[in-house]
Amino acid sequence: MVKQTIKESDLNKAKTWSESVFLDDDLLLTERINEAPMPTEPRRMNFILIGLCIKGEVMYQLDTQKQVIKPGDILIVSDRHVVDSYRHSNDMEGLCIMMSVHFFREIIQNVSDVSSLFLFSRQHPVMSLEQKEIETFKEYFQVIKQKICDQGNHFRKDLIKTLLLAMFYDLSNIIYRVQYNDKPQTRADAIFTHFIKLVEKNYRQERRVGWYAAQLNITPKHLSETVKNASRRTPNEWIDDYVTLELRVLLKNSTKTIKEIAQELNFPNQSFLGKFFKEHVGVSPSKYRKS
Repeated sequence: MVKQTIKESDLNKAKTWSESVFLDDDLLLTERINEAPMPTEPRRMNFILIGLCIKGEVMYQLDTQKQVIKPGDILIVSDRHVVDSYRHSNDMEGLCIMMSVHFFREIIQNVSDVSSLFLFSRQHPVMSLEQKEIETFKEYFQVIKQKICDQGNHFRKDLIKTLLLAMFYDLSNIIYRVQYNDKPQTRADAIFTHFIKLVEKNYRQERRVGWYAAQLNITPKHLSETVKNASRRTPNEWIDDYVTLELRVLLKNSTKTIKEIAQELNFPNQSFLGKFFKEHVGVSPSKYRKS
C-alpha cells in the first residue's frame, strides 16, 4: 500500500473565494467561510487560522483528533497541524482570519506574553467565548477588513499590524482565562512554554538545543520529544525561525553591515550567516536586502 502524501494548504488559493479581502500574501479575511471550497483530503497547515463560529456547527479532525465548533466558539489552528474530515451544517456562518506564519511572528516579535499564551492553543485549539468577547472579535474583524480595503492610506499595513496585535492581546486574555481557570496546564505544556520564552530571550546569542535543555534541567532528548509532540516542530526549527525573522528585520530595517549583523547574532563569520540565511530563506542576505 502506497502511503498518501499530505499536501500543504495554500493561503493564496483562498484569495479566489467570494467575499474575501487580503493584504499581499500575508493576510486574508472572509465572512463566507461556509462557501469556501474545502479539500477532501488531509492538508497540513502552513499558515495561522483564527475562526469564530457565529451560527450552526463545524466538525473536523485536527491531527486525527475530532473537533466540534459551535456558536460562540473560536478556533486557532497553527502551522504544521494536519486538518482532515472537514464538514459543516447547512446553516453555518462564521468569520475567518488567515495569515502567513512570517507575518504573525513579525507582529508578535518581542511580545513574549502574547506569543507564549498563543502556544497554549496548539494543544487546545477550540475555546468558548463570552458574549462580550464575541462582540470584541467581531469589531476587530470589521475594522481590520476596512483598513485592508483602504488602499489609499499610506500607513495601511502598519495600522493593520497594530490592530492585529491589539486583537492578539484580547485573544491572549481569553487564552489566559481558559488556561488558568478551566484547564490545568500539563507538564508538557509548561516545558514547551518555558522553552519558547527562553528562545525569545536568548536566540540572538544561543542556538544550541543542549543549552536550552540545561536551563530547563532536562535532557536534550526529553526537550526534543516534548517540543515535537507539542508543536509538530523540533527545537532547532523553532530557534532557527526566530533567528531567521530577526535577520529579515535587521536586513530590511537597519543600516548595519552583514558582518555587523553576523556579530550581533553570534554567527562565527559573515560567510556562515550567508549559508544559514540562504538555506532558510532561499536567497543570499545581500539579495534579500536589495529586493
